[in-house]
Amino acid sequence: MVKNTFISVISQKEKIQGSVEFQILSFTNKIRRLTLHLELHKKDYVSQRGLRKIMGKRQRLLAYLSKKNKVRYNKLIGQLNIRETKIG
Repeated sequence: MVKNTFISVISQKEKIQGSVEFQILSFTNKIRRLTLHLELHKKDYVSQRGLRKIMGKRQRLLAYLSKKNKVRYNKLIGQLNIRETKIG
């Protein structure tokens, strides 16, 4: 499953439940799982709304991490294979 493939990306010391990296990782897993679901169920508007909410949360966490520690941010987006956020 998608969840297990990306857990190994984060090292053991960063797996603390409250860390920003772990939260971004879990949101990314949820986003990927919901995206696969929505490819099959195109009219599931409740799941679409949930996906948008989770994407917004992840975007805010990525912006926070980018401001606080650019090195960790660049490492994380490289590992998770996601695009860089647009910070306005």
